[in-house]
Amino acid sequence: MATSEKPVMVVGIDDSEHSVYALEWVLDHFFAPCAPNFPFNLAVVHAKPTPTSAIRFSGPETVEVLRYVDADLKKIADRVLEKAKEICCSKSVNDVILEVVEGDARNILSEAVERHHASMLVVGSHGYGSIKRTVLGSVSDYCAHHARCSVMIVKRPKIKY
Repeated sequence: MATSEKPVMVVGIDDSEHSVYALEWVLDHFFAPCAPNFPFNLAVVHAKPTPTSAIRFSGPETVEVLRYVDADLKKIADRVLEKAKEICCSKSVNDVILEVVEGDARNILSEAVERHHASMLVVGSHGYGSIKRTVLGSVSDYCAHHARCSVMIVKRPKIKY
């Protein structure tokens, strides 16, 4: 028997205004309140960095520092999910999966696509140039080349002064 299960859209979010913009854009364009029969089920995923990826030193005080760093990363993750929940609720999207997974964002989002059998992954673009992208790495670039689904990269419009 065939099911009429909706496809899943995964939205990657972090504490940047770029990812918040991407989530708002998705909600405005795919989850409009005037069309309550949304075309997708929504999963919002935040990749919480590991404490060891946030600091690069060692010594006897490392264990204590890691504890503080981990506590801060958990607070940030809680704020990110709370903000995502508020944005979804403000757009009348209440049936959403909110997840925090520890690890590198590139891998976490690719794994979330597999875990949810997603047909679309949405990420925001920080707008890095080629040099910054090479040095810092680009989650959106990695996902565009490695995710096993369609990838939408949402860019914020440039502000003209």
